[in-house]
Amino acid sequence: MTSSRSPETDNPQWAAVDAYTLSHLHPTERANSQALQDTLTASTQAGLPSHALSPAQGKFIALHCRTMRVTHVLEVGTLGGYSAIWMASMNPQLTVTTVECNKTHAEIARANIERAGLADRIEVIEGFGVDVLVRLRGEVQAGSRPHFGFVFIDADKANNWRYFQLSMDMIISNSVICVDNVVRNGQLVDWSDSNPSVLGSREVVEKAGREPRVDSVLVQTVGEKGYDGWLWAVIS
Repeated sequence: MTSSRSPETDNPQWAAVDAYTLSHLHPTERANSQALQDTLTASTQAGLPSHALSPAQGKFIALHCRTMRVTHVLEVGTLGGYSAIWMASMNPQLTVTTVECNKTHAEIARANIERAGLADRIEVIEGFGVDVLVRLRGEVQAGSRPHFGFVFIDADKANNWRYFQLSMDMIISNSVICVDNVVRNGQLVDWSDSNPSVLGSREVVEKAGREPRVDSVLVQTVGEKGYDGWLWAVIS
C-alpha cells in the first residue's frame, strides 16, 4: 500500500480500532502470525518503505480469495511480499504471481517468502510492470499459464489503468481486480492536485466507469494506514 498519508490528519482511534480488533480476530497464536510479523520486521530492517497493507487489509484480501475459491492470484507491486504471504498462507490451494520492478525489493521479498515456507506457491517476477504483464498476458492467452481469479494492483499509480487493462485479459469472468490507494487522503477529488499518482487514480476510476466489461465500486478506508481507499471491480 503506497503511502498517501497526512499524519497531521490521522485519527489515532483508527489505529486503536485496528489493534483491538486484530488482537481478537487474528491473535498471535494463528499459524501465519509469526511469518507475517517476521516479514514486516525484516522489510523494515532492510530499509523498505512502510507501504505494506495493514494486517486488516491483508486478511481482507486473503478472506476474499478464500470465499471465491481463488487458486491463482496476480499481484502488481510486491514490496516485501507481505500481502502475497497473507493470501498464500491462508489459502493452501492458492498460488501467487507477484511482479516487482525494484531489484532490491524483489530480493527481500523472496527471502521473506522463503522464510515463510511459501516459495513453492509465490512466484516473484522482477521487471517493469507493463512489460511483465504483457508477457504474462501472452502466456495466459497461449494456455501456458492459467487465468487469474483475483488481481491486486498496488504499484506505481501513474500506470494504474494500463495494469488494469492488461489484467482484464487475464482474469476469469466475474472475478475481481482491486486497485489500492485510490482515495489518497482525499486527494482524488482535490482538482488542484496534479500529482501523477493522483492523476493515475482518477484515470482508473473514470475509465473503469466507462468500460462495458466492468462493474465497480470505490470503498473509502481508515485504519492504521490512515485515510485511503480501493477500487473493487468485477470483470465480466
